[in-house]
Amino acid sequence: MSPRSPSVNQELRRRSRERILQATVDLVDERGYEAATLGDIAARAGSARGLVSYYFPGKRQLLQSAVHRLMHRTLAAALDREPRTEDGPELLARAIDAVLGLAGDHPVLMRTHMAGILQAEGFVRCSEQQRLAALLRDTVARAGSADPDTDYPLLRAQLMGTVFALLLPGAPMPLAPLRAELFQRYGLAWERGMPPDGAPPGGMSLMVRTASGDTAARVAPDQSSSP
Repeated sequence: MSPRSPSVNQELRRRSRERILQATVDLVDERGYEAATLGDIAARAGSARGLVSYYFPGKRQLLQSAVHRLMHRTLAAALDREPRTEDGPELLARAIDAVLGLAGDHPVLMRTHMAGILQAEGFVRCSEQQRLAALLRDTVARAGSADPDTDYPLLRAQLMGTVFALLLPGAPMPLAPLRAELFQRYGLAWERGMPPDGAPPGGMSLMVRTASGDTAARVAPDQSSSP
């Protein structure tokens, strides 16, 4: 049997790494960070335990790479979903909703990820994070930013802060007002993206982007409730 070509070996390594990252997401979701051991992750991925350490220097780094991969895949799917669009504000709205949606779909995973970023090793700039950053920066540029290199980190910080507020143990904030605040900041109409069920928060000023520019539109308070 002839030896495998370098390209085949590279593809096998890529698939092995992908399985490890997916197994990390699944097990941390199911069991929590402490209970999801590297041995369990390797077994779920069908890989040798030593292979996990070969690809990732530690468990925190593995978790961050796994979450960044999940965020990139979720963001890419949201941007490409039907109906396809090249409308910049709509793409930005989809991106915001995709990231905020992860807090609801994967609360244990995302809470652990946010806590890990605040540890001594801090933010891991892995290949998964770089792909996520490139896609989010491109979305900011397509939304009309004149300076995406400045605006992308600001959006990233605002999204991280909003996810933190959604997941804060003992005092989580509801999604609707947090989403409304972000959409107002970026001049996005409430109905863009993937809005949550129900009307916009009563009494909040939302910005609606029109062909002639941004105009403010106040949402009337909900009249169905008793005073």
